[in-house]
Amino acid sequence: MDSIVKLKRFGLFLGDLATLYLALFLMLFLRYGEFSSDVVRFHFAPFSIIFAIWLIIFYIGDLYDLRLLKNNGEFFIRFIITVGLSGILAVMFFYFIPDFIIAPKTNLFSFIGIFAVLGYAWRQLYNYMLNNRLSVVRILLTGYNRTTEEIYRQLERNPQLGYSVAFWMKEGMEEKNPQMLAEIIKRQKIDVVVLPAHLKKNPRVAHVAYGTLALGVEVIDLATLYEKIFRKIPVAELEESWFLGNLVQNHRIYDSLKRPVEIVFVLGLGVLLLPLIILIALIIKITSPGSAIFRQVRIGYRDESFTIFKFRTMRLDAEKNGPQWAAQKDDRSTRFGHFLRRTHLDELPQLLNVLNGTISLVGPRPERPEFVAKLKQEILYYELRHLVRPGVTGWAQTHYRYGASINDAYEKLQYELYYIRHRSFMLDIITLLKTVKFFFTNF
Repeated sequence: MDSIVKLKRFGLFLGDLATLYLALFLMLFLRYGEFSSDVVRFHFAPFSIIFAIWLIIFYIGDLYDLRLLKNNGEFFIRFIITVGLSGILAVMFFYFIPDFIIAPKTNLFSFIGIFAVLGYAWRQLYNYMLNNRLSVVRILLTGYNRTTEEIYRQLERNPQLGYSVAFWMKEGMEEKNPQMLAEIIKRQKIDVVVLPAHLKKNPRVAHVAYGTLALGVEVIDLATLYEKIFRKIPVAELEESWFLGNLVQNHRIYDSLKRPVEIVFVLGLGVLLLPLIILIALIIKITSPGSAIFRQVRIGYRDESFTIFKFRTMRLDAEKNGPQWAAQKDDRSTRFGHFLRRTHLDELPQLLNVLNGTISLVGPRPERPEFVAKLKQEILYYELRHLVRPGVTGWAQTHYRYGASINDAYEKLQYELYYIRHRSFMLDIITLLKTVKFFFTNF
């Protein structure tokens, strides 16, 4: 199942890359009427660097998220904004880095226009193929609960994901026999049978499911399918035994290398952002009374408390009535503090926390002790989020709205458990890239 999704994304990447170079050569031909070696040589290297940057921006802009690849107005706006931002960066690249022989004023704008047309036409074609059930995995879904209903609705709305519920056995498999199930699989051309975890432990169901192996059908857990589709862990479908075999996996190499890599990265980033940090601190001091840096106790790795540093975004009397969750549009915020929260620039002082080892760049966001005590009582498995160091940003922050309730904490926990299970340098890079998008989308 994963291989088909990866193949679709890779095909999309190759198509984008080919379209970029096609637009480049078409621009050169229209401008010069030929492909002389000098013209191609002068343009190939700088534009190749631009293309690499563009493809990263395409990823940040969710142009490789299969869930969003539909031929509708939302995708058109997303594509135009992403290409527009990429074009602005290309202009800055050529006009502020004068080391290249060429300074393509007309050529650059011609290329952007040509690619906008060719790229959108290519994306429309690819989206059409995806939405017309290209390489669909046909699923037999069993049982009925909130999770199966959520999966069914998601796949019905998003055929471009490559999965289709060909048959839904809502009553489960307890009353089925191998012959009956085999007939359904053959008639519906089933590729994958999806079973809730509790049904797989039923001896009769296990016997019936075993009979499907001879038909070349894959049998997976409901939780596994849910995780692939939503990129989060369905807590309601799991038991403690699942965490023993899936969550506490060996990430020894990653965990040992992450700390030194982060220190080097944060030191370089801190030097680069130092003027901005000083400017923000001065504006806070000028626009509102109180310290520019806000300190607060949070719960981190292995339930240990620590002091987190942030730029102060609220009034001094913000918690005169006691601790409370911060909302996205919190009326306790100062005017400048509201801007800092929307752009996440208030998190910059946490680079100090990364250096002292209390948090990482990427991980579950640390909560306050008052909230952690309550959430542990209300949400099953909540304490597992403390198996890793908390982060300045996290997988939940890039996939879910601002959390301000127990229900929000529950949803975010599912994303946090996904990160803990799959944590890697690649997942960290993806999370950081998606975090960059917030600066441009939260105004």
